[in-house]
Amino acid sequence: MGLDNKVAIVTGASGGMGKEVVEQFLKQGSNVAAIDLHVDSLQELEKQYPKQLLVLQGNLTEEQSVEVAIKKTADKFGRIDVLANVAGIAQAATDIEKVTLKDWERIMAINSTAVFLTSRAVVPYMKQQNCGSIINIASVSVDRPRPGLNAYVASKGATISLTKALAIELAPYNIRVNAINPGPADTKMLGEFTASGVDEGQTKENIFRKSVPLGELITPEAIANCVLYLSSDLAKMMTGSIVNVDGGRGI
Repeated sequence: MGLDNKVAIVTGASGGMGKEVVEQFLKQGSNVAAIDLHVDSLQELEKQYPKQLLVLQGNLTEEQSVEVAIKKTADKFGRIDVLANVAGIAQAATDIEKVTLKDWERIMAINSTAVFLTSRAVVPYMKQQNCGSIINIASVSVDRPRPGLNAYVASKGATISLTKALAIELAPYNIRVNAINPGPADTKMLGEFTASGVDEGQTKENIFRKSVPLGELITPEAIANCVLYLSSDLAKMMTGSIVNVDGGRGI
């Protein structure tokens, strides 16, 4: 896919989706900076790819932490070609009157503000190169919301709006900015959308899986494949696009 020796930053790199994205980039021959708050699960990959993989522990909601991680990436690999903002958290289904300000601010910080901080930090490097690709993981729930996911949907809606705003702003510098809307994904995070006191397994099977017209939950590999595509020259004329990888959930 022409990603050999490209430099990619992946946030939320320890999660089910993020780790798959990291692995797929490494298999393509890319150099990868994997950023997360907890990085223990990346130790084996670090042993397998000691030259290609840079594991960075960092808080994506803190300005200085983000700036340091981006600089370390550029210092090690010499450039930054791709930013994949995969980090995110779920919201247990909660009636709006029971959502605390603290919960709202935490969800917005991780799902939206972190995308702003990482994008702001990488853009100067990409402008200097006159090229780059930023991919943000949003959610099909923005178009097809479920009751009780109010803060989550709002945070992902903000990410989509930021994606479009940056796409038009950065186009003169040949920096492409796109977003992916996953459908219900087969990761640990899916169970975290379940309301308190409700069986996670039944929710996953009876609600999420059955909501997908193609009949299966979305795999992390399917999302990673789309990230790779949007990172490559195969998608060189795509910017400001919101791509549904959702098995038809958004229809």
